[in-house]
Amino acid sequence: MTCKIEQVLALGGFVVLRVSGRIDGTHVETLRELTDKDRTTNGLAIDLTEVTLVSREAVEVLSLAEANGIELRNCPAYVREWVSQERDCADTEVDHDAGGTR
Repeated sequence: MTCKIEQVLALGGFVVLRVSGRIDGTHVETLRELTDKDRTTNGLAIDLTEVTLVSREAVEVLSLAEANGIELRNCPAYVREWVSQERDCADTEVDHDAGGTR
């Protein structure tokens, strides 16, 4: 199964992206565009109930989306763990220009 992203508009302009299938290469950029901060002024959640597989790039997008206040709903346990690890790594990356950690 390929990736399918369905936008559902809720009350007050809140948007839920229902994602199903595999999120990889070609679909990562679409997901990135849909989660762009400028497009989510009324609130956004990503429902991952029917996701079967994610790529590393997809995890990076999901991690960034969550860091920007987008709710990840019904996230499979393995995806949740990977997103958490990605955020932990991003929080402790060394900033070589500043000579320390972020």
